[in-house]
Amino acid sequence: QVQLVESGGGLVQAGGSLRLSCAVSGRTFSNYIMGWFRQAPGKEREFVAAISRSGGRTLYADSVKGRFTMSRVNAKNTVYLQMNSLKPEDTAIYYCAADQRFFPSPDVSTYDYWGQGTQVTVSS
Repeated sequence: QVQLVESGGGLVQAGGSLRLSCAVSGRTFSNYIMGWFRQAPGKEREFVAAISRSGGRTLYADSVKGRFTMSRVNAKNTVYLQMNSLKPEDTAIYYCAADQRFFPSPDVSTYDYWGQGTQVTVSS
């Protein structure tokens, strides 16, 4: 079983930055692709970013490309999401997810393991 715990959410003004972390335990971290997703009130959960097992390949949603950066440190069993130039429309609960596939995926149904989420609120 894999456990994921997100942290780093909070309230920030538009234009500000936050860094989310997701600590993973229970299995060999480097065997998992990782993803970040978000869900705003009344909306479907949507893809934000994903990263390969080694960290050498990343995918981003068009809405965050150039503003968000996903990275991982396998020695620390942790994945990060650096969020810059935040906008009010980035307000959502952010979830990290893990799966044993080889290639990072933007598809929410790909991922077998999920964290509990962390709230990000961007004020205008």
